[in-house]
Amino acid sequence: MTEGNFVDYVKMYVSSGNGGKGSVHLHREKYITKGGPDGGDGGRGGHVILRGNSNLWTLLHLKFKKHIRAGHGGNGSKSRSSGADGEDVFLDVPLGTVIRDTETDEILLEITEEGEERIIVEGGKGGLGNWNFKSSTNQTPRYAQPGLPLEERYVTLELKVLADVGLVGFPNAGKSTLLSVVTSAKPKIADYEFTTLKPNLGIVEYRDFQTFVMADIPGIIEGAAEGKGLGHYFLRHIERNSILLFLIPADADDIKKQYDILLDELRRYNPEMLDKDRIIAISKCDMLDNELKAELKEELDNELPIPYLFISSVAQQGITELKDVLWKMLNV
Repeated sequence: MTEGNFVDYVKMYVSSGNGGKGSVHLHREKYITKGGPDGGDGGRGGHVILRGNSNLWTLLHLKFKKHIRAGHGGNGSKSRSSGADGEDVFLDVPLGTVIRDTETDEILLEITEEGEERIIVEGGKGGLGNWNFKSSTNQTPRYAQPGLPLEERYVTLELKVLADVGLVGFPNAGKSTLLSVVTSAKPKIADYEFTTLKPNLGIVEYRDFQTFVMADIPGIIEGAAEGKGLGHYFLRHIERNSILLFLIPADADDIKKQYDILLDELRRYNPEMLDKDRIIAISKCDMLDNELKAELKEELDNELPIPYLFISSVAQQGITELKDVLWKMLNV
């Protein structure tokens, strides 16, 4: 999927349908002198419904649908005939979509399962016809209920990528290269920062035809939680990952410091992220000889509070071991 086709943020106006009016009708038929009231009920207004679709990975198909309106309910008629229900509108969305009220920023609902259906705005209820109001003391009611009005609101749809492993790191740390090596994904790779402008997903093939999903999140920089760089815009995608894989290059000035900065940005964005399982991969280790690697390992054993391992995506070093560790963490 190209960067331009990845859409994870859509605003739109949604409106349900009005309920139909109940009918005021008195039965008239030859040889029936006192037919009495027989006005039917109005139909229900249409709903706007979100439906989970696991075949979708983006909100691109909704990007240009700015106004969504459901159908109005039909009016009741004679012979207790009810009006037709308004046509419902179904909006298919990828799993992991969160719906917010644009004005209040309140989370209304979220879609996480295939085929799950949730109503955003509910259609107005149809009014009762006059036959519902007849009684021994009111045998010819000449009134009925109007239908209830529609609901309308502005909503924001946000996609939070559902992946087992999320890659976290500074720009140009080698996240896209790793994703291209362990999956069939083909992210854009170049020797400059912020090459990745949109999250990329790939399926990692493991032993015995087993798989798990890995997501490459655009690079985070210091201050991302306050809106610097691109990281703040995509940090929400990391909220749904089971494991956070911190990728730090072997030529970094201070590996522990880089890890602390990344972890602090996640904490400032959402403290609950610190509850996720974490592991560090020291990338580009093909630049290190055995002596340098031994020195770095001795240093990191005393500094890093979580497990780490050395990898090189280009030289295919440590990739199998990384898959083994991630699979074990996912299936503990």
